[in-house]
Amino acid sequence: MSHEPFPAGPPPQPLGEPLVRREGRAKVTGTARYAADHAPPGRVHAWPVAATVARGRITSVDTRDALAVPGALAVLTHENAPRLAPTDDPTLAVLQEDRVPHRGWYVALAVAETLEAARDAADAVHVEYATDGHDVLLTADHPGLYVPDEVYGGPGARERGDFDAAFAAAETTVDVTYTMPSLHNHPMEPHAATAQWDDGHLTVHDSSQGATKVCEELAALFKLGTDQVTVVSEHVGGGFGSKGTPRPHVVLAALAARHTGRPVTLAVPRRHLPAVVGHRSPTIQRVRIGTGPDGVITALGHESLSHTSTLTEFVEQAAIPARMMYTSPNSRCVHRVAALDVPTPSWMRAPGECPGMYALESALDELAAALGADPVELRLRNDTATDPDNGRPFSSRHLADCLRRGAARFGWLPRDPRPGLRRRGDLLLGTGVASSTYPASASGSEAEAHAAPDGGYRVRINATDIGTGARTVLVQIAAAALGVPEDRIAIEIGSSDLPPAGLAGGSTGTASWGWAVHKACTALKDRLRDHQGPLPAEGIAVTEDTHAENAESSPYSRHAFGAVFAEVQADTRTGEVRVRRLLGQYAAGHILNSRTARSQFTGGLIMGLGMALTEGSSLDPAFGDFTARDLASYHVPVNADAPVVEAYWLDEEDTHLNPMGSKGIGEIGIVGTAAAIGNALWHATGHRFRDLPLTPDKVLSALGGTGG
Repeated sequence: MSHEPFPAGPPPQPLGEPLVRREGRAKVTGTARYAADHAPPGRVHAWPVAATVARGRITSVDTRDALAVPGALAVLTHENAPRLAPTDDPTLAVLQEDRVPHRGWYVALAVAETLEAARDAADAVHVEYATDGHDVLLTADHPGLYVPDEVYGGPGARERGDFDAAFAAAETTVDVTYTMPSLHNHPMEPHAATAQWDDGHLTVHDSSQGATKVCEELAALFKLGTDQVTVVSEHVGGGFGSKGTPRPHVVLAALAARHTGRPVTLAVPRRHLPAVVGHRSPTIQRVRIGTGPDGVITALGHESLSHTSTLTEFVEQAAIPARMMYTSPNSRCVHRVAALDVPTPSWMRAPGECPGMYALESALDELAAALGADPVELRLRNDTATDPDNGRPFSSRHLADCLRRGAARFGWLPRDPRPGLRRRGDLLLGTGVASSTYPASASGSEAEAHAAPDGGYRVRINATDIGTGARTVLVQIAAAALGVPEDRIAIEIGSSDLPPAGLAGGSTGTASWGWAVHKACTALKDRLRDHQGPLPAEGIAVTEDTHAENAESSPYSRHAFGAVFAEVQADTRTGEVRVRRLLGQYAAGHILNSRTARSQFTGGLIMGLGMALTEGSSLDPAFGDFTARDLASYHVPVNADAPVVEAYWLDEEDTHLNPMGSKGIGEIGIVGTAAAIGNALWHATGHRFRDLPLTPDKVLSALGGTGG
């Protein structure tokens, strides 16, 4: 199979080795090009105009001052914008009608020769509205709450056994409610697109987690075939879910390019992001748990309330993890949602599991205190080999190993369980633990593997690397399948002109793309083994897909698991909470690159720290807009906030996943982290905090403002 003149070279490194990212040099030297960096000849800029009312209709738009700005080319409104085809995603139907469904909805778009001129022109657009009454506040007794028909492919409410009777008969019970505010995706690279029309063909460089989906949506909106649209997402500066589906900016850029006949770049101003790219919905979650004298759960109820918009329904599936996490013969898990005059919520890292496990794992800690049980031991007592929700065995479940090994690494024992006793001067110290989980799944994808006469190989697949190191890991998978060194493999990703693949979301990317790459490379290796003589000048290419494999239902319940341990300090003078140590221990299949995996785990842990201590946003009831709209008011953790963060993993052997034996790791790191920190804060102070984030004012209020 060695089709020289490439020297044989060293064999491929085993999967799991810490190969350096292929695009690392390009990124640190500034040669990597992101969506807004593309500047075709004649490129101009666009700046959107956001609605300043929470609900109503546009009565007039005056663009005269805007068009008088030097360099201004056009102002698009619902009156003159090109018409789009009907769509199932109303958030993409921009500049098509006079309705304003929420504050921040785009009502116009200014286009100019320079970015500065576009911004000035947008500021000079005068819009008048007829306003209606609005409602943006989620409450536990909101009259509009309803149970959705479907949540994440299942019913909005599910019950097993007789929860009411089991809870009433339980010897020990907890009945607690936790609240979380809205959270915002703030990737380093804001959403941006550069669009160009050429003889009826639309080419868009977009900051997206999946160019195939963007291509399909743009083709439908502009009544084109998918072969008439090319979407390129070669380098993407993060997304956290907010770039998982097309957003209004990419449609606006294409509209402006068609209207002006010029290439157009639109980079969404950061202060606009909360209103137009989705957010994590606020939740009000009630958890009820009942146990027998042995601490084994006999009744588990989880009810989650969240909001959605009047445009389209999106439900934060927070009550789903409680269905499968622990022994629960009598269970009630319910979602309720209210359609309010708010921006449409959407995916944010570990949707459902992240807020849901915060509530569940906090309640488990409260249950441990009520029972006088060690929080780690209580979780071990309620471990289960089969999924209580569907009766299927887990393909692999090493939660108990994660809890035990994590506890040993962290130094969990000896631990005095009594709260409020460890003190160093003005600081109260405490430790906490929480479990984590995330589904392990994949979607059908297609890949091409090519062998060239010079001994090189090329892999082509429309995967998206949003900063996770996907390029590097896919090359490692290809090298292992072909049995050749990694430096003999070139890879092409991030374009809808490549073989189609699933998006980078739901922790499914590597499992999906890697499966297709493995299959294509294995088939190519077989072809080369049977080939006689030199390769033809054009080489040999093999294309394979995994649609049939992923269409099969599995007899197993497939999840990754983990345990998070935290040590915190609370300052009794200032109320400031600091995380001193954070440790995650995970079981997530076979780890394919230890360097990029550790980065993903620790990134999730730090994001969970932000959720616990600093991040949060609310909607102003009078004006209907988010109060925290930029990084000056929406506080994400920075270097000074990050403590000692450690991530470890068990290398699971699970043959029921994919040929690599891998599970997704992009999201599990954030799951459970906020609960571990909150539980540690209770242990430090003796006060339960059930409303995130855990800010100094809440701590001082609980401590009475008297220095503890």
